[in-house]
Amino acid sequence: MANLTLYELEGCPYCAKVKNKLADLGLEYDSIMVPRSHGERTEVKEVSGQTGVPVLVDEEHDVDGMAESDDIVAYLEETYGSAS
Repeated sequence: MANLTLYELEGCPYCAKVKNKLADLGLEYDSIMVPRSHGERTEVKEVSGQTGVPVLVDEEHDVDGMAESDDIVAYLEETYGSAS
């Protein structure tokens, strides 16, 4: 089973795109909701070097903080798409 963590913000359309891909692929993941204020997003900044979301962490494949929803969706499809 994948060891995935998604940093996200409720109502974020880019986060929803990533969550839809995770669901399409049947992948389980841990969700960490970040504060609305970018200044309070210290945890996601430590992980990814920036405060935007979504950010994906995939410990199984040494992905420490992938940002940008399109990049995350492409990564998930490439890494896990053939497994389903």
